[in-house]
Amino acid sequence: MGSMSIWHWLIVLVVVMLVFGTKKLGNIGSDLGKAVKGFKDGVKGSEEEEKPAQPAPPPAQVTDKGTIEVEAKEKTRQ
Repeated sequence: MGSMSIWHWLIVLVVVMLVFGTKKLGNIGSDLGKAVKGFKDGVKGSEEEEKPAQPAPPPAQVTDKGTIEVEAKEKTRQ
């Protein structure tokens, strides 16, 4: 008597279908599926944002106490 048998669950299912209707239950299921998919995409997107795209460039090397070697880039006018 304490546990729910398959017949109890079938009766509950029939009552729910009578109260809400099959169309509304289908819409609820569809909305729930879209919400779960959106949640998974959001979690996947936040994990990708946390990963650095490129490692940081190495620091400039000191060859002499007064000299630092760096790369110079030319400015171009557009």
